[in-house]
Amino acid sequence: MVLCVVEHENGEVEDSSFEMLTLARDVASQLDTSMEAVVFGDGGDAIAADLGAYGVDTLHVVEHADLDGYAPAAWATSVSQVASHTDAETVIAPGTDRGHEVLAHAAAREGLSMAANCLEVTTGDAYEVTRQRWGGTLLEYARLSGETKLLTVAKNEISAEPGGDSAESAVESFEPSLSESDLSVRLDRVEESDEEGIPLGEARVVVGGGRGVGSAEDFDKLEALAEELDAAVGASRAAVNEGWRSHDSQIGQTGAKISPHLYIPCGISGAVQHMVGCKGTEHTLAINTDPEAAIVGHADYAVIADLHEVVPELTEVLQNRP
Repeated sequence: MVLCVVEHENGEVEDSSFEMLTLARDVASQLDTSMEAVVFGDGGDAIAADLGAYGVDTLHVVEHADLDGYAPAAWATSVSQVASHTDAETVIAPGTDRGHEVLAHAAAREGLSMAANCLEVTTGDAYEVTRQRWGGTLLEYARLSGETKLLTVAKNEISAEPGGDSAESAVESFEPSLSESDLSVRLDRVEESDEEGIPLGEARVVVGGGRGVGSAEDFDKLEALAEELDAAVGASRAAVNEGWRSHDSQIGQTGAKISPHLYIPCGISGAVQHMVGCKGTEHTLAINTDPEAAIVGHADYAVIADLHEVVPELTEVLQNRP
């Protein structure tokens, strides 16, 4: 059986979990076995219909009096116990911060190997996996062995595709046996960002600014363009380090990963670390004064000119469109 760790927010399944379920269903098909899921938090049982459409037969809802939020060790213990209870031969989680952390804890606890950020899996005595390394700049072909195989699925790399019979997953409660140490580290609170507008990870259009923007005030030009395009505004690490934008706006290996339909980087050189964050973009229109800039080489289209002239003119055209 393939056990999937599903993440949700108040009964809304995260997109990364749907992507994970798509790959997990392929693994289950290769093994000719069933697929089940484990979920934490309030509203978990409300997602049974959503998971059924992706091929999940049974949903295990973790319930514990002392587990009222995210606690990595407690989640890992719970996942290990559900895997043992269901005799799972494979455990798969989304390639999110939590997915990586929980399975890493579980792997260390059980003495098992784990493969992170997988794109493809071929089953056998040892699984052959293709996975991303170095933020997606390198593909690694590896073999994953162990009595139970643990792996996470790279985010924004696999199209989420329903494939079940649309029957609602059966729901079963599971109460794990947790120790005090399992609960010693837990999420204390969540603070909402002060940033307004469309979240970077969800935006279909993103306007990005780098060192070439020049100042925090000059980001107003990008904000005006973004407003006309219903876009989010992002920034390179250089712009964030200058204090022009908050870290919430940073696109790159140590910031947000975006996959918009259109990305418009303005005054961004295109360092490898930045490109890792936007490699999921469908189309890129770069605005830069340097025709040799790395970002231009990655772009589908490029305007070789001063962004301080191009961006306001483009904004004006959009404002005057019929």
